[in-house]
Amino acid sequence: MIKSILKGTAAAATLFALTVGTASAQAGGCLETQFSSKNAEFYLKAETELLQNKNSAGALAALQQLRSKPLNCYEEGAALRLGAAIKIETKDYVGAARDLETALDKGYIPASDAKQTYYNISQIYLSTDNKSKALEYFDKWMKAGGVPSRDQKWTLAVLYQQMDRFPQSLRWAEQVFQADGPNAKREVYDFLIFLYDKTGNKVKKAQLLEQLLVKNPTERRLWDAIASEYFQGNDEAKAFEVQKAMYLGGILKTEDELMRVVNFYNSLDAPYQSAKVLEKEMNAGRISKNYQRLELLANLYQVAREFKKAVPVIEEAARIAPNGGMYERLGRSYSELKEWAKAEDAMTKAINKGGLKDTGLAWVQIGQSRYERDDRAGAREAFRKASNRAGRSWLDFMAAEDATARALIVFDADNLVRDIEKEKIRCKEMAVIGTENEACATVPERLEAAQAALSKLRGEDA
Repeated sequence: MIKSILKGTAAAATLFALTVGTASAQAGGCLETQFSSKNAEFYLKAETELLQNKNSAGALAALQQLRSKPLNCYEEGAALRLGAAIKIETKDYVGAARDLETALDKGYIPASDAKQTYYNISQIYLSTDNKSKALEYFDKWMKAGGVPSRDQKWTLAVLYQQMDRFPQSLRWAEQVFQADGPNAKREVYDFLIFLYDKTGNKVKKAQLLEQLLVKNPTERRLWDAIASEYFQGNDEAKAFEVQKAMYLGGILKTEDELMRVVNFYNSLDAPYQSAKVLEKEMNAGRISKNYQRLELLANLYQVAREFKKAVPVIEEAARIAPNGGMYERLGRSYSELKEWAKAEDAMTKAINKGGLKDTGLAWVQIGQSRYERDDRAGAREAFRKASNRAGRSWLDFMAAEDATARALIVFDADNLVRDIEKEKIRCKEMAVIGTENEACATVPERLEAAQAALSKLRGEDA
C-alpha cells in the first residue's frame, strides 16, 4: 500500500534532483509541477528514511522539516501522501486516512491515481473497523472504475452483514458463490444460508440447504434445518418427507425422534405405517414397550382395520394393564373376528380384573358370544346378569325368536293335519271307484297322531 500511496511523487522528486526545471504531470487544480531544490532534499531524505532505512521516526522528522518550509501546491500534495505512508508505518491509521482525504479534497492527486487512493483509504478505514467509511471509499473506488475481485466481494459482503445491511450483503455473497462454483467452501454456504434467512428468502434457503445436504448427507444439522424451513412454511407434508428420510437413513435415534415419525404418519392419515414403525422400534428396544405405547399401537392397528394384528398387542397390554379395560377391548376385538369362545374368555377376565366403567356391557358381550355358539341358556344367564337395557333387549329378542320358532312349529303341525284330512277325503273318493291305495289304510292312524301333536303344541302355546 505504501508504494501505491507514494506512486508518482518519488519519481517526480528524483527527476527534479537530476534535472532542475523538468516538468512533471500536473495534479488536479494545482498548476505547480515541481519541487524547489531545497524542499526536494527534505522530501528525498524523508522518503529514504522510510523506504530504505526503515526509519519511521527519521522519516517523520524529515517530513516535519519539509512541512515547516513554504510549500507550493505540488509539494504539499507530495508531503501529504508521504505523510500518509509514514503514519501507516507508525500505525496512525486515522491520521494517514486524513492526509489522503486532504490531498484528494485539494486536488493534489492526479486523476490517474485517484482510483487506487480511494481503495487505499477504504483499506485504512477497514483496519480501524470504521465500516461506514470503508464502504464509502469502496464505493468511490468502484465508481472510479475499480472492479472487485472474488476476495474483495467477500469483504464487501461481510462488511454489509456486520452493519445489518443484509440485502446489500446478499448481493455480494451471491457473486462470491457464483465465482466459487460447486467447490464453494462451507463458510460461503453457511453465510448465504444466514443471509437468505435474514432476508426472508425461504425458497432459496431451502434450495441451498438441499445442495449442501448432497455434499454432506450425514450432517444432522442440515436435515434439521431443512425440516425446520418446511415446518415454518406450514408444509407438513414436505417436513415429514425430510423426517422420513432421516429415519430411513438411520439419523434419528432417540425415542422422542422416533415417536415424532410415528406421530407424523398418524397425523397424515397413515395409521398402518405409523403402527409398523412403532412396533418395529419397540421390538428393537428403541421405543419403550410400556402400557401407553402398547395401547397406542393397538389403536393404530384398529384404526387401520388390521384387527388380527391388533389382537396380540391388546393381549400383551391387557396383561400389564392396571384394570380390566384392556381385556374388555380384547373381547370386543375377538367379537369383531367372530372368535366367540376367545371373546367370552377375554370378557370374563375383564370382569374378574375389575375397574370397568360398565360391567353390564361386558356381560352383554359374554351373552352374545354364547348366543353365537348356540348356548341359549348360557346367553340368557349372561343377559340377565347384565341388568341393563341392552341385556333386556337381548332377552326380549330371544323370547321373540322362541315364540316365532314355536309359532312356526304349530303352523307346520296344523298344515300337516290339514294335509292328512285332505288325503282322507281323497281316499274315500277313491274307495267309491275301487282305486284306493295302500297309504289310505294308515290315514286314520296318522291323522290321530297329527291332531294329538297339534293339540299338545297349542296347549303349550296357550
